[in-house]
Amino acid sequence: MKVKDFDIWIRNILRIDEMVRIDSSLNGLQVGREEDEIEKIAFTVDASLESFTRAIEAKAQMLFVHHGLYWGRVIPITGSFYKRIEMLIKNNLALYTAHLPLDINEEFGNNAGLAKILGLQDLQPFGDHKGLKIGFKGILPEPLSRDEIINTLFGGWDNSIKMLPFGKDEINSVALISGDAPFELEQAIDENIDLYLTGEASHVLYHRAQEAAINVLFGGHYATEIYGVKLLADKVSKELSLDTVFIDIPTGL
Repeated sequence: MKVKDFDIWIRNILRIDEMVRIDSSLNGLQVGREEDEIEKIAFTVDASLESFTRAIEAKAQMLFVHHGLYWGRVIPITGSFYKRIEMLIKNNLALYTAHLPLDINEEFGNNAGLAKILGLQDLQPFGDHKGLKIGFKGILPEPLSRDEIINTLFGGWDNSIKMLPFGKDEINSVALISGDAPFELEQAIDENIDLYLTGEASHVLYHRAQEAAINVLFGGHYATEIYGVKLLADKVSKELSLDTVFIDIPTGL
């Protein structure tokens, strides 16, 4: 399959072009030649020299990432950024990025993956961001304790997981937005949710959560955003018959 054909296929699935107005992270092909052939795609969360090296070692022709190289500003191609571009070009490794389009996808996005693991029912969009709801909310099949939710999502506690245990001991309703969305807590409070889940924490939310009597789970940015690339890799393997590999580079953050 050519790079340009993969681009057409994935753009339709992820609605990349629709996200331009709210996501300045240059979703799509960031580095690569459209006419090149791809037989194997590596999937990971972050674009980095380590992920490039491991994709090359895996003999992939493309690396698909959630966090790419661009975040809405011009970057001089010098220093470490030069090294990243140089490695991609020298090794003919295409780099493809999907940020918000991968967060919000209802089939294989990060938030959909979290919701599936929890088994949330009556799933509805949640979390307004520039006029678009990017997360989900739903009801658990049966009430769970805080520890049971941690075990279900992450296999147990570790140092990257933080909980503000100010709500009900038995949790019925959950709202979630992967990654960095601490201040959408206010929307969870407004909607009377038992537990709000996101990746990154904010100190200033401690007293707000306590006063609102809501549980807040900060699972870590990385740990809440591995689901989209994994689910998409499975879809690519099945529907496009391309080899895929997931590269796990946990940051603990």
